[in-house]
Amino acid sequence: MNFLAFDIGTSFIKGAVLNADTFQIDHVQRAPFPEPIPNLPPTLCEIEPYKIIDATRELIARLGPYAPDCEGVVMSGQMQGLVLTDECATPLSNYISWRDQRALMPHPSGETYFEKLMAHISSDERRQMGSELRASLPVCALYWLNEQRQLPRQVVPSSLADFVISNLCGTTPTIEPTNASVHGVLNLETQDWHWKVIDKLGLADLSFPKLRHTGEIVGYLDLNGKRVPCYTPLGDQPTALVGALLQEGELSINISTGSQVALLSPHLAFGNYQTRPFFDGRFLNLITHIPAGRALTALVNLLTEISPTDDPWDYIIPTAENVRETDLRVNLAFFTSVCGDRGAIENMREENLTIGHVFRAAFENMAQNYFLGARRLSPERAWNKIVFSGGLAQKIELLRRLIAEKFDLAYRIAPSSEDTLLGLLLLARVFSGREKSVAQAVTHHLSRLEVL
Repeated sequence: MNFLAFDIGTSFIKGAVLNADTFQIDHVQRAPFPEPIPNLPPTLCEIEPYKIIDATRELIARLGPYAPDCEGVVMSGQMQGLVLTDECATPLSNYISWRDQRALMPHPSGETYFEKLMAHISSDERRQMGSELRASLPVCALYWLNEQRQLPRQVVPSSLADFVISNLCGTTPTIEPTNASVHGVLNLETQDWHWKVIDKLGLADLSFPKLRHTGEIVGYLDLNGKRVPCYTPLGDQPTALVGALLQEGELSINISTGSQVALLSPHLAFGNYQTRPFFDGRFLNLITHIPAGRALTALVNLLTEISPTDDPWDYIIPTAENVRETDLRVNLAFFTSVCGDRGAIENMREENLTIGHVFRAAFENMAQNYFLGARRLSPERAWNKIVFSGGLAQKIELLRRLIAEKFDLAYRIAPSSEDTLLGLLLLARVFSGREKSVAQAVTHHLSRLEVL
């Protein structure tokens, strides 16, 4: 039996047919994610919501014929954004992306809106909400809208994936924990919305979505004349970690446009890091916004500005590989990140001012950032192996090797470049009763790969 899977990403909406019995991912299709609305103020990033719905429906139409016996629909989506809707999932706002930074605009008091928001929240409340608060989170956009008197009462602040699935099924948006945690106001201790903080921020009149258990059926889709169940949409980040087959004791290092280090925990444990709910009642401790692909692209753009090339990485990777060591120092914090907001290239000499030295030094800086982040997660180094995932980690062997040498650890690579779709496949096996837990599904698939 097959499942239809959809991942609503920042660049593409991806769909596929998943065979939950043979572990096959077939007929992968992509549709471009709609571009942001032009000519908005630079701190705003909004997308027309019906364009997202239309693109998803187009994928359903393309994939439907390949899944005549479809057993269900599973979905993940980009986290931290929101759409304001009514109870029928009719959009009352554009999709406000996770790239939106309106909360950093100046408040009439002289502070930013984000600073004003933070002044309402105690350190203990921030801890209870997983130390997630950042200017890009939905609660910050909601606070800004409320302060601007642009926030209707009794609206539902829906995650993007929940908005999409509710439109497909004609239901009221709900939400499960992996998505709810990055709204910014989920109390991890009570596993409910942090109503005290919501009230302090003047948002108590909103209809925050009902919290669902992971794997619940939230509605039905009419597909090929058949009524197909749709399961709770999930956050793309934890879904991808399932697809990387992450187990307890392994350190996840995901490297793509942005990057992060993460460790699974069987219980809730707060620290100098972010904490999010994970599957099977577990939690994920992580450090996010570590400079990676976006910062490397800034270097590439600088070095190819005079003479652009189709794929500069064909030159960069082997050239950096040929540099055995360098005393050049690169700090990739060219954008606001956990590593600061000012980058640098230092100790430049005629001999080391080459592309090979620059990128080897950049990779060494990345390895150092991941090591420092991991030590924050677990000063006692409670990990036994590195698991790499994300496009850059899979593409650049030198980067993997430098990181592994820094940690003095063995590593493995996520088994599929389609880690989110593989995660959805394993989760579909759990939702359909083929596996008792996500951990069991991961262990089962690891065993299969070892046999193969």
